[in-house]
Amino acid sequence: MFFFGCMTHAQHQDKVDFIKGKIGLEPLPKLKQIKGSVEYEFIILKDVDSIFLDAKNMQFSLVELDHESIQFTNTTDRIILKKSFKEGSKHKLLLKFSCTPKQTVYFLGWDDNIVGNEQIWTQGQGKYTSHWLPSFDSMEEKVEFDITIIVPKQLNVITNGKFKTGSSNPYNDTAAWLYDMRQPMSSYLLSFVIGNYEEQKLKSASGIPIENYYYPQDSLKVEPTYRYTKEIFDFLEEEIGVPYPWQNYKQIPVRDFLYAGMENTTATIFSDGYVIDSTAFVDKNYVNVNAHEMAHQWFGNLVTEMNGNHHWLHEGFATYYAQLAEKELFGDDHYYWKLYSSLIALQNTIEMGEGQRLTDPKASSLVFYEKGAWALYVLRNQVGEVAFKTGLKNYLNKHQFKNVTISDFLLEIETASGQDLSNFKKDWLENEELPIQLAKDQLQKDSESLKQLFAMENEFKAIESDDVDYEAYWNKTTSVHLRKHLLENYNRVLPEAIFSEAFESDTIPIRQVLSRKMDSIPNSLKSKYETLLADNSYVTIENALFKLWSTYPEEKAKYLEQTKDVIGLPNKNVRLLWLTLAIVTNDYNARKTQDYFFELSGYTSERYGSEVRMGAFQYLHQAVGLNNASLKSLIKATTHHSWQFKKFARNLVDELLKDADYEVRLQEIAKELNEEEVRYINTKLDK
Repeated sequence: MFFFGCMTHAQHQDKVDFIKGKIGLEPLPKLKQIKGSVEYEFIILKDVDSIFLDAKNMQFSLVELDHESIQFTNTTDRIILKKSFKEGSKHKLLLKFSCTPKQTVYFLGWDDNIVGNEQIWTQGQGKYTSHWLPSFDSMEEKVEFDITIIVPKQLNVITNGKFKTGSSNPYNDTAAWLYDMRQPMSSYLLSFVIGNYEEQKLKSASGIPIENYYYPQDSLKVEPTYRYTKEIFDFLEEEIGVPYPWQNYKQIPVRDFLYAGMENTTATIFSDGYVIDSTAFVDKNYVNVNAHEMAHQWFGNLVTEMNGNHHWLHEGFATYYAQLAEKELFGDDHYYWKLYSSLIALQNTIEMGEGQRLTDPKASSLVFYEKGAWALYVLRNQVGEVAFKTGLKNYLNKHQFKNVTISDFLLEIETASGQDLSNFKKDWLENEELPIQLAKDQLQKDSESLKQLFAMENEFKAIESDDVDYEAYWNKTTSVHLRKHLLENYNRVLPEAIFSEAFESDTIPIRQVLSRKMDSIPNSLKSKYETLLADNSYVTIENALFKLWSTYPEEKAKYLEQTKDVIGLPNKNVRLLWLTLAIVTNDYNARKTQDYFFELSGYTSERYGSEVRMGAFQYLHQAVGLNNASLKSLIKATTHHSWQFKKFARNLVDELLKDADYEVRLQEIAKELNEEEVRYINTKLDK
């Protein structure tokens, strides 16, 4: 939204209504700049004497109001137009601008020689779109945007709305991509991705086009990556009871994304760490993130929080409906044990004195997401399914394309149910703690296996541990989740017979727990444990390889031979471990040891994603040391855009600087890099 004079958004949000925004962009990737234009149509609702847009560190070459030049003031944060605007008047504002975004727009792969590795993508959640577009930091201004983006013609553009047309320019080898939006949206949900992609096309039961993008080399990973996408979409439309509100739905993986995913209107961007093969599906799949971001198209995008005090209306709802989608796909036991797991995590934070209210704008993700989902689970049970669904549907229809508060939602549920929800609000939204026992009581009513768990734990408290008949509890249940719980939490006291039976299971999650939780491998179970190396789980193979290699040193070569062709998850978990073990194993392919070292070191380079690089750095540091190429890559990583990777790199630099040899080598390598790349290392070297 615009600001007026020194007033806040809240004070003047009712004075101007911005209706439409027509955006034109041309990224300049080598310079990491954006040049563009935007034309806004707006109507004055009340007399005002100035307006201004949020615009971070922008330069303006043209500013026209109703096709005439107008004086303006450009600060580091805003462009200000001082002019009297009369109530009822309609206007057009044209801005031509350029900027070098310090955040929000990320240019990857443009300074290397790897063809097809180039990407540009945005992440604007919060108040960040104004770093690349004169726009509205407030969520309360909703505009219908159309976007045209000019890029090198070999690349694709995916952005909000429906692709309308494209045209090539034969003189400069570029192409223009035009996308059209038909409904208003908050500008923090504007986004674009530029890169080398192919597309899978689906269609929902209601006829909505679903477009799933992937890198050309990942064609065999499309099905497992996007597995259940159509089923999730169809389920959400039916469960929510309000038709999907936009023209289409798109999903685009990008490298080194800042989060798991982001629900930009019609165009979810997500981490390519979720681009997996079928074996990896059981270890790390996209299903929950997929459902969560899709649910945001209703909760966050169709109706948008007024401000951070109402953030539950976004994250709690998206988490809850993602859980319901998983329940539909994977069954009741999966759903209720997931609720139980989050309840334990919330209970732990409360016991540490870190409980928070759902109405606290500074609450943690655990609170907004998991406590928020719990609140909806409890509310639905309290008012009944019919009233809950009716109230929810009325809430969405009444406030569509508008901003909402928690009170708006509760009012509709109260109206539909005829219940006073003040106690619910006090217990679940305004309470830093939560009613743990009431939550467990509800779980016992809904889940037979959790009822068994709570009864079992009560019995454990009443008898001496040596007298517990664990086999009886194991045999009493068919629940995979309850059996996993026994293996994970009582593995040190379980009889060998249970482990033996667990090894006979064809259930991969059970066998995964065995690979992780067995502290030692008795000879009687050695042959069974070795079968884990052939499981369809990269996590299981990784755990089993390391434990067998460590436990039976005389057979190290055998285990390495069995797993030499396994790469693993997108983070190359098995391959990185295998290379490290192969390097440090005496007499294993000694002539190739140097090749293994160079391969492992190569995974620290910028051509790979940050998860791969972190793994390679860790293994090199712990086992064999870093060569100069890896040290150079590490220094560059200390200024990486991903805060997680940047923090990792800086911590590792700090650790290496404790070694005098590494300190000298880092000093020499730093001389080869530019000022930005050595910014952190120079502070550590006191230069």
